[in-house]
Amino acid sequence: MVLLRRVIGDALRARRQGQHRTLREVSTAANVSLGYLSEIERGQKEASSELLAAICEALGARLSELLSEVSDTLSLAESMAGVLVPVEQQPDPVTGTVVPAGSVKRVATDGNVSVSVRQNSPLKATLRATRKPRRDVVYAA
Repeated sequence: MVLLRRVIGDALRARRQGQHRTLREVSTAANVSLGYLSEIERGQKEASSELLAAICEALGARLSELLSEVSDTLSLAESMAGVLVPVEQQPDPVTGTVVPAGSVKRVATDGNVSVSVRQNSPLKATLRATRKPRRDVVYAA
């Protein structure tokens, strides 16, 4: 199972780091505590739509852009076999031997987004997404 809050947090962190800004700078601009913003970026807290909009504004991005990136990431993850299906064991993609959950890591890319998924338990997967920087976007400070 892919956690939406984790994918949103990864997308927010990637934007902030791409601008070479600190958590403190963005939390001050968004009027949210530094600790809470950190928890959102780590996927530990669910952000309300109002809070997401404030963070996006602080990052000079539109909420629709962020959600589009999240959607692209989820779409790519969903295309990977078994990512959203609870599993006890899976075949290793390289050797084909059956290994316990937590040992299988899969990677997919569409050229702009690369997603790696590790099955941590039968009902939980860790998804990591990396995105090539967009050259056509200018971020406001």
